[in-house]
Amino acid sequence: MTTNLTTNFPIDRVLAAFEKGDVPTLLGSVADDLDFRIDHYRDDADTSWQVARNQADLLTVLQRLGTEIFPQGTQIVHTHSQPLGDDWVMTQLSQRFFYGVQQREVESLTWILSHSQNGQLDYFRETVTTITPT
Repeated sequence: MTTNLTTNFPIDRVLAAFEKGDVPTLLGSVADDLDFRIDHYRDDADTSWQVARNQADLLTVLQRLGTEIFPQGTQIVHTHSQPLGDDWVMTQLSQRFFYGVQQREVESLTWILSHSQNGQLDYFRETVTTITPT
């Protein structure tokens, strides 16, 4: 069950589509020249492949995330997006999922800085700050 989900920014639509596994809606919400990267704070995870410069790259990243990181999908526990001005948004995301890398259920808190233009996400930087066993 999703709680406290903000929905008025492109990042919120992208996260909701990701949770549902709705790749067509997700890709429709991002610009083709997307600048995308996921980093982990104080974690040994190899995130070098979690980078995309366009929709084709993003699709490759999403497929690998689905196989290696989220083999059973994810559940958004809480998300809150705060506008920063000039189409920049900071989003706090808490999610619960079976983490394929660690082979166990976890809850994770991440921060996402995003930018959008014409309703499409064109910049995405996610920093995973915690991965806590549940």
